[in-house]
Amino acid sequence: MIRNAPRIEKALANPHNNFGLLRLVMALAVVVSHAFSVTDGRVEQEPWFQTTGFTLGEHAVNGFFAISGFLVTMSFVRRGWRDYVVARLLRIAPGLIAATLVVALLLGAAMTSLDLGSYVRDPRLWRFISATLTSFKSSAALPGVFEHNPLQFPMGTVWTLKYETLCYLGVLVAGLAGLLAKPRVMLAAGLALTLAVVLREVVTPHGSKGTETALRLPLIFLAGGLCYLYRERVPLSLPLLALAILALVPLSFTPLYKAALYLVSAWGVLVLALAPALTRRSVEPPADLSYGVYLYGWPAQQALHALFPSLGAMALLWPSLAVTLVVAALSWFLVEKPALGLKRRLLKGS
Repeated sequence: MIRNAPRIEKALANPHNNFGLLRLVMALAVVVSHAFSVTDGRVEQEPWFQTTGFTLGEHAVNGFFAISGFLVTMSFVRRGWRDYVVARLLRIAPGLIAATLVVALLLGAAMTSLDLGSYVRDPRLWRFISATLTSFKSSAALPGVFEHNPLQFPMGTVWTLKYETLCYLGVLVAGLAGLLAKPRVMLAAGLALTLAVVLREVVTPHGSKGTETALRLPLIFLAGGLCYLYRERVPLSLPLLALAILALVPLSFTPLYKAALYLVSAWGVLVLALAPALTRRSVEPPADLSYGVYLYGWPAQQALHALFPSLGAMALLWPSLAVTLVVAALSWFLVEKPALGLKRRLLKGS
């Protein structure tokens, strides 16, 4: 099963992959997951949380970090630090800046209980913009906005960008230090992070969620990067993936469960993205709406819940998906795609 399975290195030579499709599906999964917490402020009733210990949205974020770790490591190795830095800035910053201003100055102004003049003069508005753009703070509220919602903050997903940015910096530092050319050193770092996850479950299994996240996301990101660094050895086997998922069931009763879940998730999403059996035809979306869906899904759901508070999670979900996709398309064609088009011009003169 393992010996005959294709390796990542060979799969990368294929003309098609499922990275874009998976990113969109995972972004939509985050919106689905948040339909529960937006309506009542709790996630405990979500089926995925009850069965796996993590929400559907958290599983989707895990997949994002695995794909990101794989692709940005490949980007640095293939193209060098200058292209890497420009590409990362142009992919993250323009969409985030636009989303923050749209939510703060358009949506917030339309939804606030204050009059427009008081809203614009309120220092909380400008603190929200500053905190969102400089520290990726997702718990900041806007004055008079969503006051009666269970959760009042209007951009609840940007907190992951803090971890994403730190991981990007980690790849940059490792690349400049020559460590990406030494896979064994990076593997040792991955093993150390895995051990830290297991030790946390042994010592403080019900400890801080923040500590768990601070270990979970870097480990999954690094696991994705390691899959690229060891691309000539990592197999792409759907039967093996099925067995690995089944193995998580008995492990769920042990301190090894979360570490195993993170590693299987990281490798599994790459199997789904690159396995030849799944990539014979192109299924890539015509536009990359995933980032816009991720940024605008939460504020769209918050606004709809504020307007129609009697709607339950599933009733809220469908209109929020429709609104989110429309706004995400505008974000892609008006902001993100033009920003990415700058990369070639910026690098041409360097």
